[in-house]
Formats: sequence, C-alpha cells, structure tokens
Amino acid sequence: MKGGEKELRDLELANRLLNSFSKISGVINTRGLDYHARLGRILEVILEYLGVEQGSLMVLERKKYLVVQAASRGEIIGHEQTIDDDRSVASWVAKNQEPLFIKDICKDDRFGGQCRSSYKKNSLLSMPILHKGKVLGVINVTDKIGDRDLLKEDITRLFDFSSIILSLLVQENLQQDLRRRQRTLKARNQELRHQETLRAELSSMLVHDLKGPLSEVVANLDILSYTVSEENREFLESAQMGCDRAVRMVSNLVSIGKIEDGKLTPIKEVVAPGPMLSECLSSIKGMAKIKGVELILETEAELPQISLDRILILRVLQNLLTNALGYCAGNTTIRFGCRLVPGKKQLEFYVQDQGPGIPAEKHRTIFEKYARISDKQDSLVGSGLGLYFCRLAVEIHRGRIFVESKPGQGSRFYFILPL
Repeated sequence: MKGGEKELRDLELANRLLNSFSKISGVINTRGLDYHARLGRILEVILEYLGVEQGSLMVLERKKYLVVQAASRGEIIGHEQTIDDDRSVASWVAKNQEPLFIKDICKDDRFGGQCRSSYKKNSLLSMPILHKGKVLGVINVTDKIGDRDLLKEDITRLFDFSSIILSLLVQENLQQDLRRRQRTLKARNQELRHQETLRAELSSMLVHDLKGPLSEVVANLDILSYTVSEENREFLESAQMGCDRAVRMVSNLVSIGKIEDGKLTPIKEVVAPGPMLSECLSSIKGMAKIKGVELILETEAELPQISLDRILILRVLQNLLTNALGYCAGNTTIRFGCRLVPGKKQLEFYVQDQGPGIPAEKHRTIFEKYARISDKQDSLVGSGLGLYFCRLAVEIHRGRIFVESKPGQGSRFYFILPL
C-alpha cells in the first residue's frame, strides 16, 4: 500500500472510530435506557466498527462468574461460567488478564470440533476489561464480514473501546454498591425505629405503673412525719429522700418524652427568682443534712421578675442540686443562686459545688441523653437523664445551659434565661 493510500485509510479509520465514540456517548446519555439496554447498544456499535457479525460482552459477577450481559445471539444472554473453566476462552482471558487471538477455532481443543455449528469464520478475538489490576469483564468477537477474517492487529482496534465499556461497568458497580448500602441503611433505620418505639412504649408503661405506688408511698411517709419519734426521724427523712428522687426520675421521663415529641408547651407565669430559689432550698435541705453538705443560697438584691414555667425550672434547679450532692463529700459547700447578666436582659441561675470536678472532654457530652459524669455509684446519682432533662427544659425557654469545671476544683453548672 502506497503512503498516500495508507494515510487516507488511517484517516478513514480515525473518523469511523470518532463516529463510533459519538454513538456510544449518545447511548450512555440516553434517558430511559437501563444498564443492560446500554450494554446491548454499545456492543452493536463495536461490532459495526469492527465489521463482525457476532460478539458478546461478559461481566464478572460474584467474583467468580462470567455472565453474558449483551450478545448478538440473544439466546446466550444470561449464560454464566466460572472464571476457572479451562474449556472457556473467556475464562482464560479473564484469569490471565491478557487478550487472546485464535486464528483457527476449528483447531482449538476448547471448541471440540464443533466450530462450524455456531461460527462462520475461523478466527476469534477476546479482550479483557481491566480496572486497577482487576478484571471486570470480557469482550468476544468473531465472524468477520467480507472476504477476510479477523487479524491479530484487530486487538488494538478492540482495545479502543475497552475504556468506554469500563466507565459504564464502574458506574454500574458504584450504583449497585450504593443501592446495597441504601437497602442496608433502610433496614437499620427500620430496626432503630422499631426499637425506639418499643423503648417509648416500655417507658410509658413503666411511668404509668410507677405513678400510683409512688403517690401512695409519698402520702404515707407524709403522715408518718407527724408521729415519728426523733430517734427514727433520720430514717424517715432518708426514705422521703429516696422517694423524692424516684418521683423526680419519673417526672423527668414524662417530660423528656413530651419535649422530644414537641407536645410540651411551657406554662409560663411571672415569678420572683428569690422565692423560687428558697422553695428549691426547702425541698433539698433534708438530703444535704444527711450528706453533711452545707447549702448556701446567694441572690442579688432587687432581681427582676421573669416569665417562666415555675414547675419545670424548679425541677431543673432540683436536678442540678441533687446532682451536686451526689458527687460531693461531707463537710463541703454547695453555693447556688441567681444573678443578672451584666449588660444583658438575662438571668443566670447557677449551682457551684466542691466535688471532684469533670474532665474537659466530657463537658460537651454530659447534657446528652443517658450520659453520665462518672461511674461513681451513689444513691443520688441517676441514670444520665437528669442533665438531659435540664437541657431540654432550658432550651424550650429559649435559654442555654453550661458547665465550668476542672478535675479536683469542683463544678459550676449554670443556665441563662431571657427576661
């Protein structure tokens, strides 16, 4: 072939290749075509470019099976074979990760002398589709149209299309992986919702079943307080303290559930901070006496009144004080009170103890549900719902709650409410 003719032929092949790439790009971007339909159309373009009648595109699935996903002979679509099948040309190509050209399939033992039953021409070409050193599939072509058969040089022409097919296979693998992850996530979410429902139902039943007995115990202890002797009063006060803690835990559970469901609206009233703090002191001083802890109430003069849900905020203060008592040793002091935030229309309520303190890494988590400050076991230390309730109750008042603490230097819990 003369130089000019060769250049024209190369130019023609290049134009045909670009045209084929354009067709494949159109197939990939066509809406409404699923994965298998796209593979079928792409295979048609490749066969047209190579000028062959028959071909197939096999995809490696489940790491060991080559499955025909597109083919000129529709009856073999879906056929699969193991990658270890020694009688298969495609399996050899996949295992060795090398293209294979067979000049005469009738002389190849793998065809068992049955070559003419399915093929018109002698030669066959098979090309692996590789991605990062792994086989994703195999392209097979045979039965060249016209007088001449496939040549070994056609491997280069077939290789031109492997990257395009590769992109589609990688995209499909990513989509399959995404679908699997979505199914797994959906199943986990359903299980979590189911478990959350069970926990909510259990909490509701427990709260309902505890209210009656606790009310009876509180009433009976109150009656006993009028007749008990001084030598037994300490035991009565201890029982009242434990009962008060149980009642507060039940109340916290009820309130937390309502706040989380958006069903609790604060019943606000205008209150003076001083009397509310004094009320809190009277309800907690019995516990402090048993623990041997001194409670010191601190309030600024002429504090402004504030609109809030008195019952909720009173319980917040009681929770903070009880928490402080639980972590304080005897002969220590707890200071609590209220002050006007300088330069702002806000009130700050605080509880400051002389306990062991809290590590800095726990400052952000102690207000989360079921979080505990430490593993200390104490009759006043709860299950990790008290501070979570405090945060929720303060937040529905448009306030914020904080902690300042260093190990060995006590802790200061405080929350700020707008006036």
